[in-house]
This record gives sequence, structure tokens and C-alpha cells, in this order.
Amino acid sequence: MGVFYFCTMKVDYLIVGLGIAGLTVAEHLKRRKKSFLVVENGSQTSSWVAGGVYNPVILKRFTPVWNATAQLDYAIPFYQSLEAHFKQKYIYPLEILRIFKSIEEQNNWFSSADHPAMAPYLSTKVLQNNSPFISAPMGFGKMNKTGRVNIELLLADYKRELEDEQLLLHSTLDYSKIDFKGGEVGYGNILAKRIIFCEGFGLMQNPFFNYLPMQGLKGEVITIKAPELNLEQLLKSGVFVMPLGEDLYKVGATFNWQDKTNEVTVAGKMELEEKVKEFIKIPFDIVDQKAGVRPTVADRRPLLGKHPKHPELVVFNGLGTRGVMISPLLSAQLIDHLEADIPLAQEVDINRFKKRFIS
Repeated sequence: MGVFYFCTMKVDYLIVGLGIAGLTVAEHLKRRKKSFLVVENGSQTSSWVAGGVYNPVILKRFTPVWNATAQLDYAIPFYQSLEAHFKQKYIYPLEILRIFKSIEEQNNWFSSADHPAMAPYLSTKVLQNNSPFISAPMGFGKMNKTGRVNIELLLADYKRELEDEQLLLHSTLDYSKIDFKGGEVGYGNILAKRIIFCEGFGLMQNPFFNYLPMQGLKGEVITIKAPELNLEQLLKSGVFVMPLGEDLYKVGATFNWQDKTNEVTVAGKMELEEKVKEFIKIPFDIVDQKAGVRPTVADRRPLLGKHPKHPELVVFNGLGTRGVMISPLLSAQLIDHLEADIPLAQEVDINRFKKRFIS
């Protein structure tokens, strides 16, 4: 495998990063019979930490997620095709129960459920709490067409296949070694038509795209073991509690705008523990804790497109907290843009930040 990487290699694309963004880009290139190589250093963990929930509603305000129906209609078949390819199960339909804290929240829920864009997703019946281990005196609102993707398992399987096919280079890309060669781009012994940067929050270290308004939002999650809870739905209150099987539940997540590291913290664990104890009324053990920095953008829209000066360089980033749902469709649109010159939607095209670029 080592000898392979010292040979001169010409590919259509070099992909930098293998989170959910890099995976979906690689899969769409594979389906188009385009050659590629992935460079990954493991520095960004947000995709591996994420709960993998697909949910078309912003549960804090009971408003629709941008373009949610189109994203879901594309994402579910996309992941199903990967299930068939790897002979694995990644998609788990999962009801989401939103704990109501007041009559006002119930009224806001019903008001949102009357909206045509929200009606398919929000049940109009208040579910009563029958569990002695959950505090929800005002009941629950139930969501439809929700679930989770075991993104950690999918990434591991995809990574293993790329390694087997000698398409994955475990390395940190050195931006200073990128060489522009008349419409193509060289990197060491690799010559590519384009480089697609799928680096997550690592974009801040990228001298070509760090002019974009990436903010970065650190999130921590814990895994708890609670044998008595016997919960089959995802509960959402101040935090979410998501069943993983075998009496394990993922609890998350924190939102920290200051700390930009992937290190877990005592403060993060305490915050999650305190918040889950507000509505889970049985003892539990914390068995794991993880952290990652979400690639968030000032206007809450992803970052797609070609560099203003070097069109051989492309970015796919800024998926925020909903990468599992949004990435399949947007990566398909990005490859259509690069291969067929189909324009990107203005909401996601990085040209919206062209005034920030200083050549």
C-alpha cells in the first residue's frame, strides 16, 4: 500500500476530508465513474460524534428546516443504496417525542401543525406520559418521518472499503504544496482536475477558503446506561435522549461557541447530566463522552462552490447540525455543478460571500 502512494497518480478529483461531506462526495463521484483519491488525517470528529438524526423540524421554534422535504426524499434512498452495497443496516426509523413544558408550547405546536409545510411531520394529538421514569406532565408532541442514521458505522465501513481499494491516503494535506498546472492541480505525485475540500471546521486552517464566515460550534455528547428506562423513542427537551439498544442512550448536545477543540470537558458532562436529570427520573451511568466542532456558518446555509481565483479548488462545507440529512442532496448538486455546469442554488453558493475575498 505504501508503494502505491509513491507512484505517479492522475485522478479526476482529490477529496480532502472523510466525514459525512467527504463520504457523500466520494459516493457521487463513484456513481459517475470518476476517479478520485481521499486525503484524511482524522482531525475533525463532528461526523463521528453526531447523533445522525434526520428531523425536518426545528424543535425549539416548531418551524420547518430549510428545504427539508427535498433533502429527506433524496437522503433516504441514498442511505438505502449504501445499506444494500455494504449489506449493513444504517437507517433506523425513530419517533421523536417533544416534551411540552407549557400550554403555550402545546398551542404553538398545534399552530405549526396547521401549516401545509409542517402538517406531514407534526402529529396533532398530545400523547400522555405513561412512564414513571419520565417527567412530562404536559405530555408529548410526536413527530413523523424521523429517524437516525448510524453514521459512525457507515463511515467506518466506507473508510475500510476505500483503504481496500487503495483510495485513502492517511495524511495531513500541506496547502503550500498545491501546484496549479494550467487547468489542473498538482499535489506531490498526484495530478487532479480538481480538489474538493470537505474539511469541516478544519476549513479555518485552509488559506484558500478561510475567508468564508465559518463559525464553528462545539458539541459534546454522552452515552448513558439506564436499564430501567426502556425507551424506544427519541425524547427531546433541553437535550435529546436517543436509544441505541442494549439499555444505552446517547444524550446531547452542548452548544459552545468559545471552545474550538475536540476535547471532552468536565463542564460539558456536568451540563448534560444536569439537563437529562430534569426529565429522566432514574439512576443511570455515564459510559462514554465525545466532542466535536460542528462546521456552522453565519447565515445558517452550507458552503459550496469554486474558489474565486482558482476554479480547480472547490469547497463543500458548512453542513452544521444536520449533515446527515442535507449532505446527500447537496453533494449531488455540487457534482452536477462541476461535471455538467448546472448552477448551484444561490442560498448555498459561496459567491454570496465574494465581497469577503481578498485576492
